Amino acid sequence: MPARRSRPRRALARNPARGARAETAWREFAASFARAGMVPPAEPGLAAVEAAEGTAVLLLAPRQALTFTGKCRLRCLYGAVRLLGFAVASHHPGLPVFSPATHCALSLEALPGARPLAALRQLRAAARAAMRAHRVRRQARVKLMARFSSDCAVVLLEHLDTPVTRFLLSHSPLSRLFEPQKKEESSFTPEDAVLASVGIVKCSPDRGLLVSESMYLALDELIQACCAEDEGIPVVLVCGPKNTGKSTFNRYLINLLLNRLPAVEYMECDIGQPEFTPPGCVSLSSITEPVLGPPFTHQQTPRKMVYYGQTSCEQDTERYLDVMKYVFSCYKKEVPLIINTMGWVKGEGLLLLIDIIRLLSPSHVVQMDVCDWKAMAPLSPEHIHLRAGLHTKGKQLPKCKQLDMGAAESWKCSEGEDVSVPQYKLLYVHPEFPRAGVAGEARVHSGILRDMSILGYLGHLQYPDIGAVLPLHSLVPYQVPFSAVALRVIHTDVAPTNIMYAVNASWVGLCCIPDEVRCQTDGPVLLTQTPVCDCLGFGIVRGVDMEKKLYHILTPVPPENLRLVNCLLLGNIAIPNCVLVGQQGIEGEIPYVTSDYNYSILGAGKLRKKKHFKRKEFTFECDYT
Repeated sequence: MPARRSRPRRALARNPARGARAETAWREFAASFARAGMVPPAEPGLAAVEAAEGTAVLLLAPRQALTFTGKCRLRCLYGAVRLLGFAVASHHPGLPVFSPATHCALSLEALPGARPLAALRQLRAAARAAMRAHRVRRQARVKLMARFSSDCAVVLLEHLDTPVTRFLLSHSPLSRLFEPQKKEESSFTPEDAVLASVGIVKCSPDRGLLVSESMYLALDELIQACCAEDEGIPVVLVCGPKNTGKSTFNRYLINLLLNRLPAVEYMECDIGQPEFTPPGCVSLSSITEPVLGPPFTHQQTPRKMVYYGQTSCEQDTERYLDVMKYVFSCYKKEVPLIINTMGWVKGEGLLLLIDIIRLLSPSHVVQMDVCDWKAMAPLSPEHIHLRAGLHTKGKQLPKCKQLDMGAAESWKCSEGEDVSVPQYKLLYVHPEFPRAGVAGEARVHSGILRDMSILGYLGHLQYPDIGAVLPLHSLVPYQVPFSAVALRVIHTDVAPTNIMYAVNASWVGLCCIPDEVRCQTDGPVLLTQTPVCDCLGFGIVRGVDMEKKLYHILTPVPPENLRLVNCLLLGNIAIPNCVLVGQQGIEGEIPYVTSDYNYSILGAGKLRKKKHFKRKEFTFECDYT
């Protein structure tokens, strides 16, 4: 756990206006140099020099922070830096870092720490040697060493281009995903130009993560509990309303734990906004690398995953709990577990959360809450013990006792029988970022974030050694016989005669059921009930060959895992529109897309949605202006 910030620094973080005035004063000072025809000086403690084409070297003074948007590969050459809680030292390999404009900007901060007991001359020699080893130009080394001190940090930044990011940026609604707001020319310094050549742009510290005092205290206590060897393995459940920072808190906690532990388990129960999988999944993942970006940048295959098939569980909460218990049974209690929950905490959602806490028995419950929130009661152990959930019953007080909030912590019935209360530590976190808890004021619509996760998953179909983006329709799909897999539509009833119309051009879960699939006819094998089974990945049904009885499926799942797939689950998760509409190389009529549609057909009318639920996929660029 890093040392807490000093009181003046924390006060500055809480006062955005003060930080803005300081930055404005520095820009005016630098602009005066530019008007006089002189090179503006570097910001105190920050020096960035071009090391080679697409590479830069950054020198940070102790506790000097760089808040930025963009993407790059980061390697620490000397000293140590902290990024979203993870301490990067010289022995770490290059780490991919993603800070898109759709999320909270990342901040790179130099860590003051104990240096080897060596003379300054020896430390300077070590820093020079590290820069030479990574082919930093001599001129760049000279400029940086003029600012060198024994407790600074030297960081190598490299241009980052991955198949996943190339695929996302190839779609016009997301083409400006990593572009920040434009800076004024008068405030554009030489350091800004160097950083821009790498792919990142400095932004105001106000756009970075604002860690409240309660968040610091909660993280400190959780780190101590997870690293204590004389206690049990902690299970941390994080809950709270939408847009209160649960995902950011989880990433920060994971990175802090990875500073001390080789791995952390993460259970995803938020089927609307999962962290490591496409939407609609409950999963259990083993995390061994720091999480330095939003979900679409680190899609991976979990240790255990079940495809629920919807982004909300309101229509079938019983199956949701069955899926959750099935996934949780895979947890071996060898390393700490972090459990993420949904933002549905009103009405039945709160009762379902009580069921989840009761069934998973966490050791710590982190309740993200805003001060003026009235719908979510404090989830104390006593409250969970007495309150009935949606599918579980609470412990009723005996008639000999009346509920007294002051005496609710412990009580006994007339016979002297003790009543067991859940044993967990409740930690409150009050977020202090603007618009905390206001779901409608989120930076980007949740539907767009879900589409980005799907696109991030489909990006693994791109070849890593080919610079150009290959359209999905140019890739060769797998051919799967009807008789090899069973089929089930999760979210609605479909007549068997129309099942292929529903499956064609759909997003499906590639699953494995324990029963052998047997086909007694030449048609598809249909399941009558939705199974709770392992999901090995996802794919797109590109087409259905009715003559040869084949599904054509496009998926990044490796062939050795595909041999285990014997079930296709079709849920209420749709392929992003930009995949269908923006297909490159298509001339004339686009497959699966039509404008000549008969809305007089039963069920073909336009869906009526509330205004704040309207999809804003093709107005995404407005977020950058």
